[in-house]
Amino acid sequence: MKHFKTISEYCQAIGIDAPQHPHFDIRNFEDNMGKVVESMPAFRHEFYSIAIKADGGGKAITGHHSDFPEGVTIFFNSPFQILSWDIVPNWTGYYIVLSQDFLASSHYYDRLLDDFPFLKIDESIPFEIDQQDLPEIIGIYQRIHQEYHSDHEDKFQFIQVYVLQLLHQIKRLFQKNVNHEVANEQIRSADLKLLSRFQKLIKTSFYPDAQLETFANLHSPSYYAGLLNIHPNHLNAVVKSITGKTALNHIHNHILKLAKAELLQTNKNVKEIAYSLHFEAPNNFSAFFKKNTKTTPGAYRKKGE
Repeated sequence: MKHFKTISEYCQAIGIDAPQHPHFDIRNFEDNMGKVVESMPAFRHEFYSIAIKADGGGKAITGHHSDFPEGVTIFFNSPFQILSWDIVPNWTGYYIVLSQDFLASSHYYDRLLDDFPFLKIDESIPFEIDQQDLPEIIGIYQRIHQEYHSDHEDKFQFIQVYVLQLLHQIKRLFQKNVNHEVANEQIRSADLKLLSRFQKLIKTSFYPDAQLETFANLHSPSYYAGLLNIHPNHLNAVVKSITGKTALNHIHNHILKLAKAELLQTNKNVKEIAYSLHFEAPNNFSAFFKKNTKTTPGAYRKKGE
């Protein structure tokens, strides 16, 4: 899966001109049509995008939200979220792209995710708005677009204010148009599926005949997050919110279960068990086991005899 660290890399990959600024960009979809890749397979990037589709066919998929509205639609992309699209080249509307550096440039965005939770990776739900609400939103995008392409030295000071205005306007529409009970149920369902897939991956990765990636670190939540195509922080947040335990706790608990079974039911020595459980050295395994059980592997085996 492709991963774009900069806005410039992203623009090049989707077939449009480079941005004028490395940390902020605004486009109208009309200018992109005829240039942009119409069918984009799953990818990730490291910035926020806030868009409004005034008209056009096809759909964009963000995270697990595959039900893309057909009408006037506001939708979001968050850092490290999986994205894809398959569109008809007739879209109208606008989008802005914000890097972490742009957000850090102003105190307006110090509480971004607290003030505007619809930007969170697990809550960025695309939603449809009434046609009568379109002019207000489009007007803000147009002001940003005009300022961005101006020669004013202080244009980004104005853009920061306009972006804040846009976020507040979208927040009002989000609260008006999104059924929060349905949205929360969708998020809960997706989180439970993610937890189940994570737990299954832990088990299957430790199978003796498991086909593993080169240099796979089966003790690291980041390894499983990579297989699940999500950010490690998101994986940990979801797992902990449902189970009360961290992703690392789940991995360690599984390793302990396997270790105890090996010690009690096989004749393998500690060295063999350590390497079968993907520890770099027997001493690391012994230290891990003692830390989590308050006894050594040898003492545990002897006690169970």
